[in-house]
Amino acid sequence: MSVLVFIESSEGEIRKSSLEAVSYAAALDRGEVIALAIGEAEESALAKAGISGASRVLHAKDEQLKEDNIMAYASVVAEAMEKENAEILVLAKSSLGDAVASRVAIKSNAALASNVVELPDFSAGFKVKRGIYTGKAFVNVDLKAEKKILAIKKNAVPLKEDGAPCAVDAFASTVNEADFALKITGVEKAEGEILLPEAEIVVSGGRGMKGPENWHILEDLAKSLGAATGCSKPVSDMEWRPHHEHVGQTGIKVSPNLYIAVGISGAIQHLAGVNSSKCLVVINKDPEAPFFKAADYGIVGDAFEIVPKLTAAIKALNA
Repeated sequence: MSVLVFIESSEGEIRKSSLEAVSYAAALDRGEVIALAIGEAEESALAKAGISGASRVLHAKDEQLKEDNIMAYASVVAEAMEKENAEILVLAKSSLGDAVASRVAIKSNAALASNVVELPDFSAGFKVKRGIYTGKAFVNVDLKAEKKILAIKKNAVPLKEDGAPCAVDAFASTVNEADFALKITGVEKAEGEILLPEAEIVVSGGRGMKGPENWHILEDLAKSLGAATGCSKPVSDMEWRPHHEHVGQTGIKVSPNLYIAVGISGAIQHLAGVNSSKCLVVINKDPEAPFFKAADYGIVGDAFEIVPKLTAAIKALNA
């Protein structure tokens, strides 16, 4: 028996959320942990999955698999599960992971649990805890199918870093032409040194920033923290910031260790996208802003005075 982990890569490196999925699979202790990468990637980068607990990596790099075609990817993952006799598939919860997981579940007749936040309870079956209602509640579900798929929420388990690089083997997948009925005509990637879904720290701004010309103070704070930048929906709607920075229920949902909201009132749609953050810090001059009710720490005051002072203090600590 083995555990298969579907890993995603970006800019030539395995995404941190996928390495966390590998660590989760290793912690299951249910057999050999095999990682599966699809598309273009360097073997030296893929071998790093061994550091997080994989015994080997399978690499499906057919020319037709260069783009993130979810139908083709699902077929490859389902085929790998069958060939490797994997009863469990683990992958990171992401836009790609969610789409692939649901399709593999149908192809493999597997039980699927998404947004998993803890290791399973094996004492009486196979019970997993998952977040529901945009992270406001949790539910324990018992997966009874022979095959199981677990989409892991970011930061669900500590990242294992005491292993060693592992072997990378080519995986000869059977490409199904029907999977390519939908053609990808173009891909627009989000820009920035740190992307929101992978960020450990996020600095976001709202209408309280008064205009795009003032965003440099948030960018300075983000740079001092090694953070990604985000924004509220009204800000992206007014085109103060690009839409790929929109954080919220209808934008990108994040779960960093630290989320700093500056000049954001805290509408329920925004809170739904950030309430999985481990620590929420709010800076707003309105003491009645709804965000303060959800915050772990709050500062009532003028962001244009507070943020530069906070940035200077952080830089002084790092000097």
